[in-house]
Amino acid sequence: MTNQSSSPSVSARDFPNGGGAAALLAAGIGSFLVAIFAILGDQSASLKSLLSLYRPTGPLSGVTTCAIIGWLIAWLFLHRAWRERNLAMGRVSAVALALLLLGLLLTFPPIADLF
Repeated sequence: MTNQSSSPSVSARDFPNGGGAAALLAAGIGSFLVAIFAILGDQSASLKSLLSLYRPTGPLSGVTTCAIIGWLIAWLFLHRAWRERNLAMGRVSAVALALLLLGLLLTFPPIADLF
């Protein structure tokens, strides 16, 4: 005997994926911000001293702290905007991956030194 319920079946399309898309894109943005803050800290002596929140690590402490704050802000705003929506995850994933790769490339000295 099979157990059949009278409720309609629920598919994955019935659930919005905006929250997950927001988290994914915010991670890409945060990764990119690490590279941007690192480049800015290397280019400006005053910004370098401003980013030195913990003396033993130097400006890296401020770079990562600012990137984490940027990541959290991006996640908050994107989640609020997208939480009830169904988005094309392929596009969001592609943009997030592009930001992640760009952030990774920009942290390597031969590329970062170009700026």
